[in-house]
Amino acid sequence: MAHSSSAPVPAASPRGRPRGLRPLPAAPVRRVTDRERRARLATRHALAPAHRVGSPSAVARAMTVLHATEPATVPLSCHARMHSLTIREVDRALFTDRGLVKQLAMRRTLFAFPRDLLPAAWAGASARVAAVERARVTRDVVAAGLASDGDDWLDRARGEVLALLADHPDGLTAREIRGAVPRIDVRVAVRPGDPWTASRVLTQLGATADLVRGTNTADWYVSRPRWTRTRDWLGDTPAPMTAADGYREITRRWLYSFGPGTEDDLVWWLGATRTIVREALAALGAVPVALDTGAIGWLLADDVDELADPGPWAALLPVLDPTVMGWRARDFYLGPHREPLFERRGNAGTTAWVNGRVVGCWVQDEAGRVRVRPLERLSADEERLLGAETERLTAWLAGFRVPTGYVSPAMRP
Repeated sequence: MAHSSSAPVPAASPRGRPRGLRPLPAAPVRRVTDRERRARLATRHALAPAHRVGSPSAVARAMTVLHATEPATVPLSCHARMHSLTIREVDRALFTDRGLVKQLAMRRTLFAFPRDLLPAAWAGASARVAAVERARVTRDVVAAGLASDGDDWLDRARGEVLALLADHPDGLTAREIRGAVPRIDVRVAVRPGDPWTASRVLTQLGATADLVRGTNTADWYVSRPRWTRTRDWLGDTPAPMTAADGYREITRRWLYSFGPGTEDDLVWWLGATRTIVREALAALGAVPVALDTGAIGWLLADDVDELADPGPWAALLPVLDPTVMGWRARDFYLGPHREPLFERRGNAGTTAWVNGRVVGCWVQDEAGRVRVRPLERLSADEERLLGAETERLTAWLAGFRVPTGYVSPAMRP
């Protein structure tokens, strides 16, 4: 039987503090060492075996959100945090129960959100992305010569797509939408190597929460969704939140999953401003702690006690896993291995973990067998722990070789 990774995330107060927030406290309440941070990571991220969870939705709640830019990342991230998993369980969470929903949000990244966290994203991080996307699309429409008024063109295109999908409550693929809406069925070069396509309009509609990526029409490792109106996919949605409330709620969950983290960590992870982060921390009553780096980290006020060490563990995490992408300052778990584990755009490849530290990456051979490539000398116990995980993942993949567009230097042949 799977165990919960920890107590449920504490409930938020109904509203944040009003305008005129008090200054953030300056004096740290205690020190949180790197070793303790690694113990927190193992427990809260459901990576230590005793803290694995029982469903993909529970994995997403443990992590706040799951990275979904590459389709295979969601099931692989879940497998690492569950004792057992089937692709059917992932599909059920995403497409049947719909407890997980893919949404473009922080840093213009696609995530699988717990359904109840969507309103917070729509109000803050997604709205921010939508505004940036709108400016880019309208500018490129004019630059490509599609129209002299980019805003008018985009509004018309959005309206035509939404009108089409109103007659197709189960959604349509991007190809089907292009075939039915000639306005967006174009492909023009705006910049060298950066063609403008209809997907830009669908992306913007997704960021504004008018559409969601619904049922996938391809295999689990390929994304080919039916774009579906949000109201058709989710039914009645909660009342909208303010941007401040949205950022506060996502910050609260991040602090529980990833805390302690610094302002810089939060600014980077949220893709937000320092003002937004400070207002969220103040509204939550977050408390400062001293980190081994000399920086100030932040924890929720009711989460300052030290967590017990979970004991020895190992994990094999996929590209863009939310743990390795969770902080901007990563030395406490990467050590000297940052450069070989991230590709040139700053995206993480696969990672092999032992007791809260990244010690290498993993790849698959021609037969699909998982192999660890260590970046440091491993002890016999560490090799044993990683060996058990390679066997577990190899058996689950059953000879299937996972494709990826994110190959770090350590993963290259």
